[in-house]
Amino acid sequence: MKEIAYYSTRGFGPVTASEAILTGLAPDGGLFVPDRIPALPLSLGELSRLSYPDLAYEILHAFLTDFSEEELRACCAGAYDEKFDTPEIAPLAKVGDVYYLELYHGKTIAFKDMALSILPHLMTAAAARQQDRKEIVILTATSGDTGKAALAGFANVPGTRIAVFYPHGGVSPIQERQMVTQEGENTCVIAVRGNFDDAQTGVKQLLGDEALREELDRRGMRFSSANSINIGRLVPQIAYYVHAYARLLREGEIREGDPVNFTVPTGNFGNILAAYYAKKMGLPVGKLICASNRNRVLFDFFSTGTYDRRRPFYLTTSPSMDILISSNLERLVYELGGEDAGKDRDLMARLTKDGAYELTPDMKEKLTDFAGGYADEEQTAAEIARVWNTYQYLLDPHTAVASSVYQDYRKETGDDTPTVVVSTASPFKFTGTVMGAVCPGVTAADDFALADRMAQETGWPVPAAVNEVRSAPVRHRTVCDISAMKENVLAFLK
Repeated sequence: MKEIAYYSTRGFGPVTASEAILTGLAPDGGLFVPDRIPALPLSLGELSRLSYPDLAYEILHAFLTDFSEEELRACCAGAYDEKFDTPEIAPLAKVGDVYYLELYHGKTIAFKDMALSILPHLMTAAAARQQDRKEIVILTATSGDTGKAALAGFANVPGTRIAVFYPHGGVSPIQERQMVTQEGENTCVIAVRGNFDDAQTGVKQLLGDEALREELDRRGMRFSSANSINIGRLVPQIAYYVHAYARLLREGEIREGDPVNFTVPTGNFGNILAAYYAKKMGLPVGKLICASNRNRVLFDFFSTGTYDRRRPFYLTTSPSMDILISSNLERLVYELGGEDAGKDRDLMARLTKDGAYELTPDMKEKLTDFAGGYADEEQTAAEIARVWNTYQYLLDPHTAVASSVYQDYRKETGDDTPTVVVSTASPFKFTGTVMGAVCPGVTAADDFALADRMAQETGWPVPAAVNEVRSAPVRHRTVCDISAMKENVLAFLK
């Protein structure tokens, strides 16, 4: 099999998969993409008989062609093990006639565990393969879940350090508690005064700071990222879409070759982009339904072909989706433009300078794989209540956004294709919103007491990840302005 090379969406390259993973963001500010999307390596029937680690290996092996089988199997075995609280890793729950893909059974009870459990293994294997002995410094911005999952993955991993930035006051209390209590001498957590887009832009600027990169090089260090701008984060996410289809096939819910729709709650676009890549590999996917919250920049993009971040920014009950600059969308835009790096550079420059760009008519015509929808906070709460009252099944607010959007899509289109709603977080990470919907009027002293009440009222057990941080000491207290991110990183590295 010919090795897959990786190019930046803005022209840099080619590099190998291991180089792309180590680098994270390309030097020209673009995102690495493969020079082709490989076909599914096995038949759907064969894939349906594999365990999750073995299925993940097959997907990774198809993309990361400069890694050996031994390296990738070791990465998958190390990632998808007893740290997940269900043997299946990613269970598929049938609720009425809708399927919910539960991606929150990892150590931090959010879907980011699915990729961030394996990224440290991939990164250290990549460093060994490249004979790179520099210390890897991970910089990551988070809207709530990526941060804790990345911290847990990289904590005390030899040869790495990790600094995570999150919006001060812009995550749930339990999300924040998970991060600020993180152990590990190589970890740093900083709240920034601003929103996620501010933090993400700041991280990108640091990753692209040539003088800073040279300073790190002198110290024997190199930057990388654990955000989904890193191709090593994105590729493992493809596996759970293939797994969902394989599970439906194995359970007799569909026949081989039947189309399946996926509804995905997303702000940064990486999660649904992985589903799109799965479709391009040959997975029989019907429609990819992109679900947005009140910050509906992606819904407007798919409706109009114009991406415009010049709008109010809302803090919602689904904070991990409170994003106006969807970084991973650049990978799709690059493809829509015929993989023309010059065209991509021009559009991204317009976004930076003017705050908006518009697809050409021929690019817009290629968006037919996608549908868009959005749900505000009232609709989100109503969907949590509806699903609980009808089926006694709990949704977190992000999953509820997707579930609500799917219900609207189905009514509007009459499309009854079997549909998987991607469930991205445990409802116990957002107890205030969930309890407000399923048990109005029930209150408690704090989010942890409310989690106990939720368990009493619903019969769903409090996850170990919540109990672990109840009384854990706070280790990270830094709050800074966006302009001070660089000096805080340098202080951490000293």
